[in-house]
Amino acid sequence: MLFAWLKHSLPRSLYGRAALILVLPVFTLQLVVSVVFIQRHFEGVTRQMTRNVLAETRYLVDSVNAAPDLATAQALVDDLGPALELAVFLPAPLRDGDTRAFYDLSGRVVIETLHRRLTGVSGIDLTSNQREVQVSIDTVHGGMDLRMPRGRVSASNPHQLLVLMIATGVLMTMISFIFLRNQLRPIKRLARAADAFGKGRHVYYRPTGASEVRLAGQAFLDMRSRIERQMEQRTLMLSGVSHDLRTPLTRLKLALGMMDDTEETEAMRRDVQDMQHLVDEFLNFVRGDALDDAVEADLTELVRACVVSARRGGHAVELCQLDETGNVTIRPMAISRALENLIGNAVRYGTMAAVTVVVREGTVCIRVEDDGPGIPKDRFKDALKPFAQLDAARNQDRGTGVGLGLAIASDIARRHGGRLHLGRSARLGGLQAELIVAR
Repeated sequence: MLFAWLKHSLPRSLYGRAALILVLPVFTLQLVVSVVFIQRHFEGVTRQMTRNVLAETRYLVDSVNAAPDLATAQALVDDLGPALELAVFLPAPLRDGDTRAFYDLSGRVVIETLHRRLTGVSGIDLTSNQREVQVSIDTVHGGMDLRMPRGRVSASNPHQLLVLMIATGVLMTMISFIFLRNQLRPIKRLARAADAFGKGRHVYYRPTGASEVRLAGQAFLDMRSRIERQMEQRTLMLSGVSHDLRTPLTRLKLALGMMDDTEETEAMRRDVQDMQHLVDEFLNFVRGDALDDAVEADLTELVRACVVSARRGGHAVELCQLDETGNVTIRPMAISRALENLIGNAVRYGTMAAVTVVVREGTVCIRVEDDGPGIPKDRFKDALKPFAQLDAARNQDRGTGVGLGLAIASDIARRHGGRLHLGRSARLGGLQAELIVAR
């Protein structure tokens, strides 16, 4: 339970945790030094020095109390005071109570020792003149004001050491923070480059920093180069496959066009068209991000253009809430294809579609809803798989598909740092597809 609470209380970022590792030992060290050194050493030294002065002070007080009259006592004070390096005033008004500064730690020991080992002390003043100790003593001849240098009863005030320790600790901590920030900056640059590459963007990155960070950065660059080469090779391979597959299909179409119209030839023509459709959809799916490069574009205007295009095709598409997104780094053709797939699915399995754009913190949500039969909740994951056919959930008599529309939209969303979320539409009662894109 304690470790669980501690885990949730610790900073989340690497910078915060490294700063905690840096500050905590410094604070602990200063605390231990303050308790052990100041409390034991300074208090012990102060107590010993005060006891040494007490022998002289007690002799003076005893001599004054033994004097037969005030005049003799005053003469005795005038002789013994300078010899003992004490300033003595007799008679003098008595002080009531002790005074010291709150930060005067050694003063507490001085006051405690004088009260315990010297009789007749009525008050001790350590604030009027911080360079001396003023002790008010009640004698048989009246009040006596005794003053001595502060250096005779206590060592240098320990708060000076505290101030020096704190100032030095703060200075060294600031220098360490600057050094720590310089060491973490290459890690942040690596994280930004990796995040941008995951969203389909190519950001310039050069490994810097410590040897371990440079090693990780070089490994990232090698991995990015291998992935880019594989994507380029895949695009080149697909262009060749596209040509090789479409050529025989074209010959079949020409051969069927020269044959007489019969039920068999008509069925063969439909099969060839289905094959052509399958090849086109398959190539669209595996082509991935080979469509276009990431650029700054107004996502709201792009959604509005896709809806207008769908309306021109005779589909019933309603524009609902459209938040202004401004310029967002996206692949316009890829986003357009994903929206066309979502809107196409909505009007294929329903009678109308509703499109909404909602701007959230760090993301943009493009919601497409329909009034069709929808998809059962337990089949959402299956619906996002390539070539998934949900015959039991969707009306297949509304059109033909190969099960790639949602898979393509999901793949495009992931390449934009987001995801495709499926649910039940509260407005229309059908399927609700949310295309979430990172801003």
